[in-house]
Amino acid sequence: MKTRLLITVKTYPVLSKQYNELVCTAGFREDGAFVRLYPVPFRKLDYDKRYKKYQWIELDIVRNDTDFRPESYRPVDADNIKVVGEIGADGGSWSARREIVLRKVYRNLEQLIDEAKNREIGTSLAVFKPSKIIGFSYKETEREWDMAKLESFDQLEFFFNKKNRFKVVQKIPYAFSYTFLDDAGKESTMMVSDWEAGKLYLNCLARHRGDEERACADVCKKYYSDFALTKDLFFFLGTAKSRHFQAKNPFSIIGTFHPGFEQNLLFRP
Repeated sequence: MKTRLLITVKTYPVLSKQYNELVCTAGFREDGAFVRLYPVPFRKLDYDKRYKKYQWIELDIVRNDTDFRPESYRPVDADNIKVVGEIGADGGSWSARREIVLRKVYRNLEQLIDEAKNREIGTSLAVFKPSKIIGFSYKETEREWDMAKLESFDQLEFFFNKKNRFKVVQKIPYAFSYTFLDDAGKESTMMVSDWEAGKLYLNCLARHRGDEERACADVCKKYYSDFALTKDLFFFLGTAKSRHFQAKNPFSIIGTFHPGFEQNLLFRP
């Protein structure tokens, strides 16, 4: 099925025994439906196919029959992705982006979790508006990729790509999280798995010559002092397949939507 998608989410790459290095992508169809694309070997795509956020792409997709989540699709052939347009930032107000992204916004986390657990609905992607941001934090995690996955990755690269060995993406040794309230005053802490957060950390780490504490402080400054305090912040939330029905709260923050405040409140739900 030929589909146009406005890309709004790209998570930091992860390793998979089955698919190697992958990126979870999500975006909106022209009819406003939220769609997950997986698997996508993003860093192995030709440069002209490496889409950016808020670009329209066109590709053939089919339902991912290995994934019960209703929004999950897979590319028929990732090599046939075409970038066909984009929606600009409108000077920071993101008015045109708002028209696509903010058609359905959740404010109550329990309502969203109930929909996710309801097998007839199964919502696994959502736009969420926190009522208050309490803080942004980080904690140290594993510093290296899982060895079993890394060895599987290296073996496949050796057998199928001997001449141009692909170098796996650097592992981010910290997990970043927002703590926030919903409209019922419920407090939650959710991890941010956005590619931009990981890339920001690596850029700051290079700028500070390997000082991880200063790099983490810069990420916190961007996501809290900038996005949370001066922007109209929304979250893109998504569930992990393995946690969807098992976890009390299966959602994590897979991206942020952070336009400036508009004078015209027409698209501020």
